[in-house]
Amino acid sequence: MNRTLGRSGIQVSALGMGCWAIGGPYAGGSNQYGWGRVDDAESIRAVRRAVELGVTFFDTASSYGAGHSEVILGKALGADRDRVVIASKWGFTFDELTREALGTDGSVAYLRSCLDGSLRRLGTDHVDLYQLHLGDLPVAEALELIGPLEELVTAGKIRAYGWSTDDPERASAFAAAGPHCTAIQHDMSVLADRPSMIEVCERSGQASVNRGPLAMGLLSGKYADGRTVARDDVRSQGYEWLAYFRDGAGAPEWLTRVEALREVFATGGRTPTQGALAWLWARSEATVPIPGFRTVAQVEQNAGALAHGPLRPDEFNAVEELLADVRSPGNG
Repeated sequence: MNRTLGRSGIQVSALGMGCWAIGGPYAGGSNQYGWGRVDDAESIRAVRRAVELGVTFFDTASSYGAGHSEVILGKALGADRDRVVIASKWGFTFDELTREALGTDGSVAYLRSCLDGSLRRLGTDHVDLYQLHLGDLPVAEALELIGPLEELVTAGKIRAYGWSTDDPERASAFAAAGPHCTAIQHDMSVLADRPSMIEVCERSGQASVNRGPLAMGLLSGKYADGRTVARDDVRSQGYEWLAYFRDGAGAPEWLTRVEALREVFATGGRTPTQGALAWLWARSEATVPIPGFRTVAQVEQNAGALAHGPLRPDEFNAVEELLADVRSPGNG
């Protein structure tokens, strides 16, 4: 099951793998930005297993684990690098040795130097999709990056580019100005439909790369028992955008909705995780969800959704009825 990455013509598996978690610990002062400790050997096995199962799209960022995610992804892919499509991002600054978050930089100079760092860590001569990671950068500043990005395409250091932003107006402006802009990465899941962003992507010929397709793991169903995440896990933080977790545990109001979805998803023989991914494929032909992972088992669970494909129309409609209370204009 494949999809075309926006207007680039680049073919990718309909499911990608998000490599944030395999970056390991990453912090700035008392703020945690990683997903806790990881086993690098298991991460490498997981990436290789994903390739075996037909996954050809891997999304990372220079800042994940202060570069560690890119290092691990590069090691795992090895000779398989040319069989897959690699997406990375730039914009956040960090100390690679201490794994410390430092700040942001939207300059052209940092765009170029950060890409060179990513190429070194990934062990490759090009990134297939390079994405601006600063979602709230002013449009005027973002548009100043289009020319340099086009130069990098011409030079063969990137094949296409995009913006990781949750603002439809920013996404629309970037897509309209950039000939090789082909993807908008944004938050989206069955619990958080983004109709305005989907409209922009479909109208502008952009891939809708869905980060958070499993609601930061809540849709897996494993947090229904009240378990909490580690203190060095980003989900333990009180960030405003982390609505699905509270004090490191699944927020009760969202857990109730996840439980309600289990029966609908089970009708197709899927797991809750696979049903959540199937909803995204049914939502739009532009969507490419990129669930995170830390283990081989998680990769197998996620990749298993490919065999089932999108939800049927009746299944999709049943989900929409269950979630009518969160399908409001304010959630668009």
